This record gives sequence, C-alpha cells and structure tokens, in this order.
Amino acid sequence: MHSFHYSNNILHVEEISLKQIACEVGTPAYVYSASAIKNSFQKFQKAFVSLDHLICYATKANSNLAILRLLAQEGAGFDIVSGGELFKVLRAGGRADQCTFAGVGKLPHEIEYALEQGIYCFNVESEEELDVINEVARGLHCVAPIALRINPNVDAPTHRYIATGKNKNKFGIGLDRAESVYAQAAALPHLKIRGLQTHIGSQILTAGSFGEAVKKLTPLILKIKKEYGLEFFSLGGGIGINYQNVLENEESGLTLEKYATQVLQPLKALGLRILFEPGRFLVGNAGVLLTTALYRKETPTKKFLIVDAGMNDLIRPALYQGHHEIVPLQRQENRAFEKIDVVGPVCESGDFFAEDRLLPHLEPGETVAIMSAGAYGFTMASHYNSRPLPAEVLVEGKMMRVVRRRETWEDLVREEGNNF
Repeated sequence: MHSFHYSNNILHVEEISLKQIACEVGTPAYVYSASAIKNSFQKFQKAFVSLDHLICYATKANSNLAILRLLAQEGAGFDIVSGGELFKVLRAGGRADQCTFAGVGKLPHEIEYALEQGIYCFNVESEEELDVINEVARGLHCVAPIALRINPNVDAPTHRYIATGKNKNKFGIGLDRAESVYAQAAALPHLKIRGLQTHIGSQILTAGSFGEAVKKLTPLILKIKKEYGLEFFSLGGGIGINYQNVLENEESGLTLEKYATQVLQPLKALGLRILFEPGRFLVGNAGVLLTTALYRKETPTKKFLIVDAGMNDLIRPALYQGHHEIVPLQRQENRAFEKIDVVGPVCESGDFFAEDRLLPHLEPGETVAIMSAGAYGFTMASHYNSRPLPAEVLVEGKMMRVVRRRETWEDLVREEGNNF
C-alpha cells in the first residue's frame, strides 16, 4: 500500500490521519513516512545486490537527524557537501568511513575535520583543491583519500539549475584533463588516489543518460585503475522521481529496473566497488508539506487560494518551476473543480505552489497536502520575511513524533544577542 493514501476519504500517512497530525502539530508542517524511506532504500539495495556496492545517501536532500539515523540503521553511507552535514551524520549514528565529501568549495577547517573523523573519500572538483587537501593533510601528518569528480560532458535532460554533467557547469574536471589531473594528484605526497566519481545532474528521468556516462568514462576508469589502483567508481545520484499523480502511482519516474538495465552490466565489468549517491529517490515521495488555506481572492482574470506556507518553506516551485501535486486532506466526491493559483503569504510574486492549476474547490480553513516534498523542502527553507521554520514530523505505522519543533518568534532573534 502506498504510504500516502485515502482511507474513508481522509488522507493518511501509513496508519495515521494527516488531519490528526495537522490538528496536533499545526501548519505549515512537513510530514515524512519512515516506511517509504526504508522501502526505497531496500529496493535500491536489492537492485544491485550482485555488485560490491555502497549507497551513500545525498544528505543535502533532507538532513533531519531522524531521517539520517533511519538510513544509518539501514546500512547507508552518506554523500556530504559540508562539514555541517558530516557533523549531523555523525550525530545521527552514521560512520565517517562510509562518507564521501563532495562540493566545489570545501573550506580548510572542513577538510581538517573530515580527516580527523576518518572520511572515506574527498570527491575533488579542481586542481587547486588537490593542493589545499594535500596541505591540510600534511599539517595533520596523514594521507587524505581522494577521488576526482570527472565531468563526462553528458547533456542529461533536466532543469538547467540542476544539470551538472556538462563542461560549462561549475562542477567536476573535464574528461579531456582527467589524466593530467590524476598525475598531479599522484605526485602529491599526502594524497591517496582511491576512486573516480561522476554526477551528471538531478531529477533525471532517462536511464540512457546514466548509461552514456558510464560508457564515456569506462576507458578512463580502466586506465586509472591500472596506473593508480582505483578502489571504487561512483556514479553519483540524480535518479528522478514521479511528481505527478503520486497517489495513484508509487513508482519512480525512472524505475530502478530501467536504471539497472542501463548500468548494471557495464558497472560489473569495471571490477570495482560501485558507489551510488541517491537523495531525492529515497526521500522525495516520502514527504508532504501540510498547509492550511487562509483566504480566497478573485480578480477579473485570476482566482487565488492563499495558504499559510510560503516559498520560504518550499522554494522548489519558485526556483525550479517544480511541479507538486496539491490534494485536500478531506476527499469529497461531489466537489466542483476550478482553475486557481495556490500562493503563500510571502511578499514576492514568485511565492506560489501552483499556477492555473485545476483543483477541487477549497475554502479557508481547509488543509491540503503538497505532495512529493520530502527532498529539497525543509533543507532549502529560510527565515525570509522573518517567518519561523515549520515543524517536521516522522511517522512509522501508528506512531508519530515531532522530529523538529516549530520555531517561534523568539527563535528568530535568539542568535542576534541582546543588542537593544
């Protein structure tokens, strides 16, 4: 059964009514299904059981401690992009020796912290970064494990803000420079070459893009393996999910079966440990954002439903033109439908969740669920307009718990000191 489903015309998450959660916790609030996360992780493990592999969850997708702990208990490693993410992973029970550290702007103190904790590998994105990691490792009298992030120049179809596999992107090292940069790394005494990594983008719905990346990189991987003794190849993440009709279709927009068909055999042929770095795939459809209608507004050309969540809570529609289904918690068979904009209270015209969307007629006071909000929702939230951050709730079966309390106005000024 889908983790989010209607029972007696009330939307539930697992075995708990979302109306009950909204009543007890208030709105806006993020609600996550523990079973959905675990099921996605277990499906991924099963799809690649014939490979020596490690699934490193992309922490940036959703870094709530309860979710990190859940995945650590399932045996996940972690893909991190900051010292803060490593700190949270360790606090949640994750292991540094199962973490890869990515990102184009690693700070020296973050590198030092990661080395002290025993990081599995740094995914290096530039020649200058090699020198910085080598220098930090020299100061600690240790050797830093590294992989180069190689850009295969694959044009994966996705939004341009989350495309990362082309030469024009800020990420990675071009395929044409890869061998010379590996030679540079090999010459630095405080570096150990451990792997080769790539990541072609996010929310990719065509399996062929991943197959093309592996094909283009295979000759380089085999050559670097022979010369420097590679231990692993990381294909990164980027598997897209289904953002439409999610209550009817539990499958990902790109199924694991299609993905594995493209990459499993070519990866086996490499004779290396294989790392995957999924984020959205594991948590995206495992979460919703609950929000309550405040007002209806009508102009000669538009209808608006104004809700209590805003772009500061969920920025994907404004930033990526991301589509999220919006469904009422109370399903009524005879509701009329209307074309309407669903907007928030933030003082920006970009503060919307849907534009000209055909939705059931909703009245002020009704609560709706913004679906597929488990990834890049709360982690990208802000205090814009001095709005406190929403609560987060984790549900498993009949049990629910608040895993981050709702902020108050006092929280908004807590770190600013007693200056007045």
